[in-house]
Amino acid sequence: MHNIRVYGILINEQKQVLVSDEYIRGNYYTKFCGGGLEIGEGTIDCLKREFIEEMNLKVDIIEHLYTTDFYQQSAFNPAHQIISIYYLVRPLEDITVPLREEPFQFDEAQLKVYETVKETETFRFVNWTELSEASVTLPIDKVVVGLIKDKFR
Repeated sequence: MHNIRVYGILINEQKQVLVSDEYIRGNYYTKFCGGGLEIGEGTIDCLKREFIEEMNLKVDIIEHLYTTDFYQQSAFNPAHQIISIYYLVRPLEDITVPLREEPFQFDEAQLKVYETVKETETFRFVNWTELSEASVTLPIDKVVVGLIKDKFR
């Protein structure tokens, strides 16, 4: 079974890259913003929906950056293969969700959400000079970090 994920790479004017710090089922993940493709949805519509759901942020899709070209087993379901599609995006409005300075700085409200649904997330920018494969958790995201570092030197 295939699990298709769609992610947006948002680089601000200060050349910082937006990431999502997530606490899911007792584990910590730093990843790019986005999520799962739903039945009947195209990849661009999926990404726009994910940014609205996660950050209440409208984005414009600038260009396709990468689609997984190797086998990646799902961390959550060993019977699933992950295919991730990455786009460069730009915000169409100011970011209004709280942005954190450090990884996994969840506030009390976010921790209460975790108690109910067993996942929560927060957002922050990573400085370009500090961005590396170690900045993100997921194997495909690590590949994408290398690609964007090469592309936007």
